[in-house]
Amino acid sequence: MNKKVLHVLEYDKIIDLLVPYAASEGGRAKLSHLSPSSEEEKITKGLNETNDALARIYGKGSLSFSGIRDIRASVKRLEVGSSLTASELLAIASLLTVTKSVRDYGTTGDDSLLTAEIRGDGMVSDNQRQDSLTEYFSVLEPLVDLEREIHRCILSEDEIADDASARLKEIRRSIRVAGDRIHTELNQLINSSNMRTYLQENVITSRNGRYCIPVKAEYKSQVQGMVHDQSSTGSTFFIEPIAVVRLNNEIRELELAEEAEIERILAVLSEKSMEHTQALESNYRTLITLDAIFAKGAFSKAMNATRPMLNHEGYVNFKKARHPLIDPKKIVPVDVYLGKDFDTLIITGPNTGGKTVTLKTVGLLTAMAQAGLNIPVAEGSSVAIFEKIYADIGDEQSIEQSLSTFSSHMTNITGILRGATKNALVLFDELCAGTDPAEGAALAISIIESLHKKAGDGIRVLATTHYSEIKVYALSEPGVCNACCEFDVETLSPTYRLLIGIPGKSNAFAISGKLGLSKEIIEDAMTRIDSEARSFEDLLADLEKSRVTIEKEREEIATYKEEIETLRKRLASKNEQIDEKRDKILERASEEAAQILREAKEYADEAIRNFNKKGLTPSQMEDERRRLREKKDQAEAKLAKKNEKEKIKATKKQYKPSDFTIGTRVRVLSMNLEGTVGSIPNAKGDFTVHMGILSSQVNMSDVVILAEQKDVTEDRKSSASKIKMSKTMNISPEINLIGRKVDEALTELDKYLDDAYLAKLPQVRVVHGKGTGALRLAVQQHLRKTSYVESFRQGEFGEGDAGVTIVNFR
Repeated sequence: MNKKVLHVLEYDKIIDLLVPYAASEGGRAKLSHLSPSSEEEKITKGLNETNDALARIYGKGSLSFSGIRDIRASVKRLEVGSSLTASELLAIASLLTVTKSVRDYGTTGDDSLLTAEIRGDGMVSDNQRQDSLTEYFSVLEPLVDLEREIHRCILSEDEIADDASARLKEIRRSIRVAGDRIHTELNQLINSSNMRTYLQENVITSRNGRYCIPVKAEYKSQVQGMVHDQSSTGSTFFIEPIAVVRLNNEIRELELAEEAEIERILAVLSEKSMEHTQALESNYRTLITLDAIFAKGAFSKAMNATRPMLNHEGYVNFKKARHPLIDPKKIVPVDVYLGKDFDTLIITGPNTGGKTVTLKTVGLLTAMAQAGLNIPVAEGSSVAIFEKIYADIGDEQSIEQSLSTFSSHMTNITGILRGATKNALVLFDELCAGTDPAEGAALAISIIESLHKKAGDGIRVLATTHYSEIKVYALSEPGVCNACCEFDVETLSPTYRLLIGIPGKSNAFAISGKLGLSKEIIEDAMTRIDSEARSFEDLLADLEKSRVTIEKEREEIATYKEEIETLRKRLASKNEQIDEKRDKILERASEEAAQILREAKEYADEAIRNFNKKGLTPSQMEDERRRLREKKDQAEAKLAKKNEKEKIKATKKQYKPSDFTIGTRVRVLSMNLEGTVGSIPNAKGDFTVHMGILSSQVNMSDVVILAEQKDVTEDRKSSASKIKMSKTMNISPEINLIGRKVDEALTELDKYLDDAYLAKLPQVRVVHGKGTGALRLAVQQHLRKTSYVESFRQGEFGEGDAGVTIVNFR
């Protein structure tokens, strides 16, 4: 791709935003050289890797690559047999630490990956599957033994561990012992009465790695030993007393032995590292590659970008496309398509309406996709693979070459026409502007026509213009389509919506009138344009009005359709419920009638058998008749009760949720029990009814409200009021559930919430502690199901943080 074109499209700014997402220098270097490709295999590979990294980030969180060091120079030294320094070995250990972390992130025990798959609805689902990154993770070799050995021996770049070898540990112990002996000897010397006179200070110091004492210049000859240094004033000599010369020599010999042992340890570690040079270099290359891939994934997440589909048909279809360099909160997404029904798109409209942004968006997103990056578009967007992208955008005036803006543009356009021979995307901004309008329009049409003839070779053209002649050309030429950036004349501001199939109107007269230009000047100006141009502009205005009207009507129709569909579904649901209830009632009635008949027949048969088998006295026969009558009366009572119940169901009024308050007395028809309402009905009409020791969730359709009992004495009312007032006054705004099991805690919480709600507390505080989080999760799930809880939230700093949930009642 032409670097100048990529710069015009601001592709380099995308790279500048992308590079910081990589943690390693190698990863950043890879990204800084990322450029669009025209090879399908390479583009597909890049998009797969980016999308799979994004899926892993959504599914498992971000992956850290900090700690990667460039060890290639150290590996080269190992290959020629050199020993490495402590800092080089630590760099290798750091690389191996990252290698282990990355491999653990990417693989499980059986090398199958738990990754997140991004579905078409933007949600994420976990799946066991292999992806394009599996191979990268599988080739990593953590070399755990080597990493542990380096970290065991080397504590920092300047410090080797005492335990690096037994010999080093013994040498350092000997150095400490010799040092202690020297300090003992020198302390005795400087504390002696004779020596105090000779000393400048009663301290032990060191010069050139040997222990000395500071002696006054006039007493230099009184102290036997070796002079190692002199103060700047000459008043003090630093003398190594003869008594510690042997011990200082011993320490020096031990220090040389320590250096030799450290070199031996580093040589051994280097030799162990030398056995794995290929693995180390492979790990480095793989890690910086993964670093760059996951940087593309993280960048994609930050842009809320998706993977486009690729095609070879020159078809570009960007849905809800956003320019990635414009604030997402301010930009208006556009739908752009090109290459199926038409191969050339002419965009017109007023200045600052978004024409150039649309042009750059198409070019930039195409370049990003061909570089293997996800792009900020909606799911289902498609992009063609172009061999070249050409762009003539912006002010190309060249002072150095003494070229005007028009001349510079024409130089660029000439190069484009020569180069755009096959499978190319061509972008023109204000084509042939800056010269005589008539000549410029004619020239622009000829240029577009020249490229339009190459549509069969995969040439696709987007151009912006103000020339009306080009609009007319697009209306009459097959394969060329008009588009415009919408402009609201009432507010004098662009909406930035791209409308394909509609030519744009300049709106110069309307805008001037809104800005205060006199009506006479505008009318005079209108007389100075020819009738054809005026008719064309009027036609565009009528088309625009018709489009706005049709669009509003379409929106209204869509709203009506949605409402009708909702009502249809609701009606179908109600019919299903009615049919289901009717079938259940009929089934239950049939079963009960059959049971009654069965019982009556069995009893009658038994009575006849009794009459036939034994001779009964008149009194005994009367007893049998009485039993039969009682049985009949019971059956009739049972049927009457059922009929009354069905009658209540048939005649009961339709209730609203507002008809029910906590404490309202109701009869539950399905259970034939009376009780009191314990909770406010939810959106579906379900609520809790307390019937003695039994509590049940019922629907409004299954109850009737009972009239309040009138025979309750005033004393009992007064007593109940006092109890309620007492509970209201004593209810605490906080409940502590710490230490409770989940079942116990939820039972206690449920009762407390009922009491608090009845006491009309607006807000309560539930203390459940942090712990494992199981109790907090159970409490919050219970709150979601409680109908009179309006909202809840986790406690803030000063309220108890995650150990507390704040509950607000309706």
